[in-house]
Amino acid sequence: MSNGLARAAVRFRPASFAGTFLALLFASAIVTACGVLLQTGLTASVQPSRYADVPVVVAADQQVELTVKRGEDRETIAQPLPERARLDAGLTATVAALPGVAQALPDSSFPLSTTTAPATPPSSSSSSSSINGPGLTGRGWSALGIGPGERLTEGRAPSDGELVLDSASARAAHLSPGGTLTLTTPTGSASYRISGLAEARPGSPTAWFSDRTADRISGHPGRIDAVAVRPAASTDPRTLADELRHALNGQAQVSTGQQRGTVEQPVLHEAKAMLTALGASFGGMATMTAVFVVVSTVALATGQRAREFALLRTIGATPRQIRRSIAAEAVLVAPLAAAIGVLPGLALARWWFGELVARGAVPSDVELGVGPLPVLAAVVACTVTALAAGWFAARRSARMRPAQALGEANTGPGRPGRARTVTGAVFTAGAVAFAVVAANLTGATAANTALGVVLCFLVAVALLGPWLVRGAVGLLGVLLRVGGAPASLAADNARASSRRLASATVPIVMVTAFCGTLVFLQSSLQHTAAEHVRQGLTADQVVTAQAGRPGLPAGTVERARQVPGVSAAVGLRPTGLVYQQSDMLATATALGVDGDPAALPAVLDLGVRSGSLADLSRSPDTVALDATLADSLGVRVGQRAPLWLGDGTKAEPTVVATYSRGLGLGEALLPGATVAAHSSSAYPTQLLVAEAPGADRAATARALSELAPGQLSVTDRQGYAAQADRQRELSGWANNVMAAVLAGFAALAAANTLVMTVLDRRREIALLRLAGTTRRQVRAMLRWEALLIAVTGLATGAAIAWTTLTPITRALTSSTPHIPLGTALPLAAGAALLCLAATALPGRALLRSRPTATR
Repeated sequence: MSNGLARAAVRFRPASFAGTFLALLFASAIVTACGVLLQTGLTASVQPSRYADVPVVVAADQQVELTVKRGEDRETIAQPLPERARLDAGLTATVAALPGVAQALPDSSFPLSTTTAPATPPSSSSSSSSINGPGLTGRGWSALGIGPGERLTEGRAPSDGELVLDSASARAAHLSPGGTLTLTTPTGSASYRISGLAEARPGSPTAWFSDRTADRISGHPGRIDAVAVRPAASTDPRTLADELRHALNGQAQVSTGQQRGTVEQPVLHEAKAMLTALGASFGGMATMTAVFVVVSTVALATGQRAREFALLRTIGATPRQIRRSIAAEAVLVAPLAAAIGVLPGLALARWWFGELVARGAVPSDVELGVGPLPVLAAVVACTVTALAAGWFAARRSARMRPAQALGEANTGPGRPGRARTVTGAVFTAGAVAFAVVAANLTGATAANTALGVVLCFLVAVALLGPWLVRGAVGLLGVLLRVGGAPASLAADNARASSRRLASATVPIVMVTAFCGTLVFLQSSLQHTAAEHVRQGLTADQVVTAQAGRPGLPAGTVERARQVPGVSAAVGLRPTGLVYQQSDMLATATALGVDGDPAALPAVLDLGVRSGSLADLSRSPDTVALDATLADSLGVRVGQRAPLWLGDGTKAEPTVVATYSRGLGLGEALLPGATVAAHSSSAYPTQLLVAEAPGADRAATARALSELAPGQLSVTDRQGYAAQADRQRELSGWANNVMAAVLAGFAALAAANTLVMTVLDRRREIALLRLAGTTRRQVRAMLRWEALLIAVTGLATGAAIAWTTLTPITRALTSSTPHIPLGTALPLAAGAALLCLAATALPGRALLRSRPTATR
């Protein structure tokens, strides 16, 4: 009987299930998209290119790993490194000595820069020449033959002061053996004689030096990127890999198969972490939003059928049959809606992933991981949620006596039950407790704790929604009375039908709370960072390398100090640090200081709170920290700060100063030599210049650009600040997309719910028409109700967002949230227009029919 009732309900009353169908479809799309991104983050890999012909590769671990105790369990957490981690070159001999190893080739790379002077004709092979543009990679001679097809085709191996150039680059520059090439290396500029030519992989311009020369000019002497291992003919590569892991005992990672591609592109670790965070963290928020919306919509749709259930009880249907009928309806509607929602979900995942690839956040070789698990998870989650929501929504009608159920179907449900009210109060108290705790924490710990504030408040709103609407009507009742009869009628309807309006209010609260938190967290960070850059950057000129070049040529800082009109010049090397906070790992931006740290106040006003930046020159084992980072680490001037440098080297430098303007500039300052030894590129990338009083700014800028003709760009502090603003806007793209996805979903859900509530009021509107209410008054009443929903949802969501944002922004920026009116007002107006449109359109449709024709 129950299955027959379910089929009949879906067949003869499809409009009753349309809203539920759409809510489930949208929820499935969101869950599918996030699931696909999560699966991609967990399984992403790239095919090896350089190491395609090398079965086994030994390389350093590109992540910091830490084992923490959580309760009685131990968990290993990992954080991708900001820079490439390298191996001790002596490890090559250890690997080569193992049985079964036919070849162990050390592989190391470092960027080279060339001048833009015109190339020398082939007939003048003895004179110095150059290759137009940047892009060369330097390697040691032992690395020749690691890449597919690499071989010497002409000439001989290089000795000191010589190099072997790849054939394609030589042809493009009209170079041949016997000629000379001037290169800028991490240690300086020099001319090298071309001893031979070699084939290289297409699109990989390379210069090979003798191993001793490569080690000296690489910028990281004694360190190599990897060891390429070829097994003996009778040795299985997998067996050899296992033996290497045992012999190295954690000194390095041994990679085979597609893992070799990760060695070539260490950025894949960061890309996987980002995709996993998008799929898991944001996916968790999005899934919770979807669950709330589905539960609210299904509960509304089930509640609208109270009269139907009451009649079924009157003719003898048992509570069990009612519940089974609802379950059967969910099984009929939910899987179909979820299956259809998979298609837009896959489209959303593909678009999102493509944008990440286009912005360089994900390597272009990575493919989107579309598999059955995300699809199955979406279908199962939607079906289970629909079943649970329908069961809970109908249990009251199913338990009542037939006469009581029929009476409540006519008068509407009463106040929320005691259990629901108490549970909502508990979640409200939990949210307040989380907010208090988060306000006393720092850094990422405060941000993670504040997430609990949002979740607890949203659960509380879902449970206490009817009370929330009643409270809003009480506060706004006076204003509504001033609006005349339609406004007064809207207030009475809202008070009497608070549950119905609560179902429409919850999505508005969600979109305001979640999107407000995401959007205005980013705006607060960007505002504070921009203020720090504008207040902290006091340099008159900023010199950077042109696009495509690895950095400033060696010696640029020293030569800049000799330029007439320059009073101070300091070079900067951007890098990153990893640190532990509580039971988490986090990253911080850092700068290496080239030159005299005592000159820093002339080009950077960091707002020093304690200590002196000049003390960075005392020892390579020193650091200056932003005050927020110092608080997170729990250190003060004179104490040692436990950190991991960019390449994963553990260090405990002495804190010599703390300052207040680190966001947007650098949360830590270290000696330049320390950063250069642990950086992927040994070049400084920025040069800050202070001019002497009375100096000719234009002449100084020209002189600075001529330090390396064709390789440098010079701008003033305003130009640099504008460029930094554009880079921050690009980095905030991910947050804006997450907010847009949530906002779009919640907006559709809110519109869907509002349409359902209006269409369910046929009898009420017909009675109002029969009582003498005009069409214009009915439309005005619906508009007032829509505005009441919008105001209640916006105010509640804004309060939740503010309560959440305050501890986060205080922990990260030491300031209150920054809410740009140019962003907040359009969002509020959009929510109000959405509510008005979603009530006006179905309301007009109802008003077209005659009141006497409504049953």
